[in-house]
Amino acid sequence: MATEQMTDDHTLAAGPNGAAEGSHSEHPTPLTYFKVAMTLVVLTILEVVLFLIDALSYGIIPVIAILSIAKFALVGLFYMHLRFDHRLFYTMFVVGLFLALGVVFAIMGLFSWFDV
Repeated sequence: MATEQMTDDHTLAAGPNGAAEGSHSEHPTPLTYFKVAMTLVVLTILEVVLFLIDALSYGIIPVIAILSIAKFALVGLFYMHLRFDHRLFYTMFVVGLFLALGVVFAIMGLFSWFDV
């Protein structure tokens, strides 16, 4: 007799030994990984091209930061499988990311980076 147990993201069916067996039916295909990889390549090329434009001066910093965050999110969501795991793992990852950003900004403020 197979019983079903509901979780937040998946339906788990109990196997013959009573342990829950999860199925990742929404796991990405190789084509999805290829599309993500090509998106990362395009974003990286865009970053390099923008870096070579001298007219942007210091305005390049927020643009490069936004592109880097987008690339980081794609890698985290797809290659680290955070998009397909339990929401708790995603939450822990995002909280750690914001804590790290807070430390970076605190150090920048400590060393008078914002007093330009």
